[in-house]
Amino acid sequence: MIFGVGKSLFNLNWVVSPASTTARDGLGPLFNSRSCSGCHFNDGRGRAPLFNGEFSHGLLLRLSIGEDTNGAPIGDANYKGQLQDQSIPTVATEGGFAVNYTTITGEYLDGATYELRDPTYTLINISLGDTNGNLKISPRVANQMIGLGLLEAISETTLKSFTDETDLNSDGISGRLNYVWDVQTKQLEIGKFGWKANQPNILQQVAGAFNGDMGITSSLFPDENCPPNIDCTTIPNGGTPEIPDDDLQKVVLYSSTLAVPGRRNWKDQTVLEGKQIFKELNCIACHIPKITTGVHPTITALSNQIIRPYTDLLLHDMGEGLSDNRPDFLAQGNEWRTQPLWGIGLIETVNGHTNLLHDGRARSIEEAILWHGGEAKNSKEDFTKLTAEQRAKLIGFIKTL
Repeated sequence: MIFGVGKSLFNLNWVVSPASTTARDGLGPLFNSRSCSGCHFNDGRGRAPLFNGEFSHGLLLRLSIGEDTNGAPIGDANYKGQLQDQSIPTVATEGGFAVNYTTITGEYLDGATYELRDPTYTLINISLGDTNGNLKISPRVANQMIGLGLLEAISETTLKSFTDETDLNSDGISGRLNYVWDVQTKQLEIGKFGWKANQPNILQQVAGAFNGDMGITSSLFPDENCPPNIDCTTIPNGGTPEIPDDDLQKVVLYSSTLAVPGRRNWKDQTVLEGKQIFKELNCIACHIPKITTGVHPTITALSNQIIRPYTDLLLHDMGEGLSDNRPDFLAQGNEWRTQPLWGIGLIETVNGHTNLLHDGRARSIEEAILWHGGEAKNSKEDFTKLTAEQRAKLIGFIKTL
């Protein structure tokens, strides 16, 4: 029952207040999507827009001009912490963005060639005046929703055991934790969620998305994201807060208990050979295959489970090619949280595309691997030395996850 209500709140559109559907009114005044599923379609992954001006595709732009004393990004004076390209009828939208791609070509050791897309994002039709001259822009694609509660249940001790900031074992991998502001405890906590591991728990991730993406206030984030030229006290809202704690917790439960899909063909000999190549390339240094969860704070069924997420949830230097040049607490521009790989082989089935990485620039698993740099540079270069058959086996294995 609670799961079903949470699913409903996640999937149905929120509307402008006042409305007859008072349980779901209060949208805006600025927003990126009318529902959670508008970006996380089928509980899956967003993508880059197919054309400039497309709405609710699941990619937004984070904006900042610096960091506060805790390392949290400080938003632009006019456009705040993210560009919101939609608005209620009585308020002008902030504007939009255009994305343009430059082609990068490369070659494998066996002579096969490849092409990568390098995106550039530009703000267009902005309505609230000029942005700060030091504005930093970071595109972020909506992540899959699967297995989040299991990731939350991984203990602090386990995560700390994965870290190696000074690379004591000399393997070139030096993952570290992000420590981010928890609005409930009012102190820095380990970050687990988001592309930069910039959210400490699912509750704050969900409440932050309601507020930033849909303009829905909550007890965690009670303030409207109000344009500087608008008196938001004159705009009807959907209550104070617009999503009550009870409904917010239902969405959190729903988000925490979405299952991870079972693997396919995992006993196939070719898949097993690809798994061995994955290990030999040292991909497992960051994409840790097997973890045992600790004690989940509210959902007993998620505690003490053996899971195979293929992540360490740590920050890693991924090279300048993937850098957004935008710090996020301890995460520097070139650092990203290791993406869990479970479910990656079904993204096309669920969402109808195969776009990967934080901004969807990679059109396939192959391209995502080829964008790896920094700590993953050696693994990427070893990948380019594989034969076509070996590359196919490796990618075939990843598609079974």
